[in-house]
Amino acid sequence: MGLLDKVERGIEKAVRGVFSTGSRAQVEPVEIASHLRREVDNKAITIAAGRTLAPNVFDVLLSDDDFHRAQEWGTPLAEELCDVVINHVRSQGYTLQGPVRISFRRDGERRAGDFEIKSRTEKSSSPSAPAQPAAHAGMPAAPTRQPSRMQPVLDIDGQRYSLNAPSIVLGRSSEADILIDDTGVSRRHLEIRTGPGTAQAVDLGSTNGSYVNGHKIAGSSELTDGSTITMGRTKIIFRLLPASPGGRR
Repeated sequence: MGLLDKVERGIEKAVRGVFSTGSRAQVEPVEIASHLRREVDNKAITIAAGRTLAPNVFDVLLSDDDFHRAQEWGTPLAEELCDVVINHVRSQGYTLQGPVRISFRRDGERRAGDFEIKSRTEKSSSPSAPAQPAAHAGMPAAPTRQPSRMQPVLDIDGQRYSLNAPSIVLGRSSEADILIDDTGVSRRHLEIRTGPGTAQAVDLGSTNGSYVNGHKIAGSSELTDGSTITMGRTKIIFRLLPASPGGRR
């Protein structure tokens, strides 16, 4: 059973009595969870190689009866549904511009059991802000959860390397921190510099140059989750993943 399936089963168990007691004319939380994932996939837009932007703000339009049930359960349901979106975004490798927000809104013209989800992208004031649940309109504001620390990593030829130092050098030399076996790569080709909320790729005067998302690096280039770095014939994906013990270098 996958993580998202477990989340959906958890939602269904936690709020079974809120949305349905056997009637087929009421909205089920598991239906909303499924539609949220579909909405994310349908509205995701590829903006560069290895970088797909997904919506992060969702309005769930409900009938009067279903809206009242949603209000009764309140913030816990919205937080669980935020987790569904966040986990799906991470599993698909999408990028978010800001925190995930879900609002339940009343639509008096809808019948009980009928709902619609509208989504949009809203950029956070902090470019490096990770996905997290936020306040939900039409309900009491949810306490913001502390986001997990994000670990910068590089995906290279099927292997993942955690960037556990503020400066990591990539190149063909055995003295490089990460060895790149590619004749088109210089001995000391590229440096990755990371700090709190920032990451940069710095070309070290390589013979063939370095590229980020198809653009040649002139000095340095900012990296964001999903950025594609090209060196010689080697493509590298820069990722920001939830930190976990035992990360590989």
